[in-house]
Amino acid sequence: MGAQRNSLLVSSNAFRRLHPWQWTRSLACAAGLLAAPVPASAGDATDGTSPLPIEIHAFVSQGFIKSTSNDYLAENSTHGSFEFSEVGINFSKQLTDRMRVGIQLFTHDLGPLGNYRTRFDWFYLDYRFWDWLGLRVGRTKLPFGLYNETNDIDAARVPVLLPQSVYPVSNRDFLLAQTGGEVYGIVPLAHAGSLEYRLYGGAIFYDTADATSTLSNVRGPYIFGARLMWQTPVEGLQLGGSAQRLRLDGEAIFAPAQIAQLQMAGQLPSDFSGPLKFRIPATLGVASIEYSAHNLLLASEYSRWWVSLSSAVPSFSVPQTVSERFYLMSAYHVTPWFTPGVYYSVLFGNVDDRKGHDPAYGSVPGTPPLGRGAYQHDLALTLRYDLNSFWLLKLESHYMHGTAALNPALNDNHPTSSLTQDWGVFLVKTTAYF
Repeated sequence: MGAQRNSLLVSSNAFRRLHPWQWTRSLACAAGLLAAPVPASAGDATDGTSPLPIEIHAFVSQGFIKSTSNDYLAENSTHGSFEFSEVGINFSKQLTDRMRVGIQLFTHDLGPLGNYRTRFDWFYLDYRFWDWLGLRVGRTKLPFGLYNETNDIDAARVPVLLPQSVYPVSNRDFLLAQTGGEVYGIVPLAHAGSLEYRLYGGAIFYDTADATSTLSNVRGPYIFGARLMWQTPVEGLQLGGSAQRLRLDGEAIFAPAQIAQLQMAGQLPSDFSGPLKFRIPATLGVASIEYSAHNLLLASEYSRWWVSLSSAVPSFSVPQTVSERFYLMSAYHVTPWFTPGVYYSVLFGNVDDRKGHDPAYGSVPGTPPLGRGAYQHDLALTLRYDLNSFWLLKLESHYMHGTAALNPALNDNHPTSSLTQDWGVFLVKTTAYF
């Protein structure tokens, strides 16, 4: 259960102006319009007598993952894995000059995640009263940081994997979107640029059908948050902050042999028969800055997550832990078909114990130090090739120091403190758009 808790704790802008290398991607442009506040005078408005056709876009991608040691994202990645696939199709329609609807179906396979279960990734009804006030309801994307909303748009970024300290891929399924509502708008500031705001609230869906999951009945009864971005007078420069509050409730399932073992160790009461109910409240915050102009992208974000776990069994409760996450990222559009990029990403599972010397869960007795499992430094280099206007190829390599974000279930349930400290990952991904 300790490994599961650690995994759960570690992994718990409107589609901003496109980077120079993104303009050829019709899908990225279309998907961005679905998420972004669009001025009421937008050219796609209809006069009410000539309804616009339904826009249909689709994508399919296939990737390959190979790690030098430690299985990462997929089982047996040390031997190479093709369990890295995504397929999506979205439909959208401008109903009036102020109202738009959209929906996306998505399926994927990433190691134990997805397993090609098809779901509604997002769906919404959007009405703009004015440029400074709009309302969106349905399953809407969460505006967290610079890139959470474009997590499902491979063409909208250079890296294969966004910096995992701030955008862990294991959270993609339940922190990409919420079911609820959102108020948004853009407020002009004359010569000082403009402010884009987003306020949202609803519930989140957590899928426990993964092959490595021993959790059941997990639900997110609420999530609410806000993001404020300042589009400065300097071309391509924006900065701001995001914050969200959420809670996950659920049950952990133990096999009879595990229950007996934990009872003998005094970690479960003698009359326990399971399951173990738990509650995880969390607060996530991130400060963001991005410069995107003249073929150059520079971005950096600093984030802290406040997470705790409570249950009826004291030995399985974890006091609030504050994790620290940040990255520096750069990319340069060298030619219309070639864009290299690099980032350095850092994750500390506990700001009070960055080197993992203390007991893993603070005041919880009997938990050994995490050691190398308390941190992860990730240096990534990406080469993006736009083979043509609807097909791209990415090559990416990572040098990893530390094992904080690794999933013990993919590594024969060995604790992260015992896994290889310095290791590498190589990824290849190709995506086609229709």
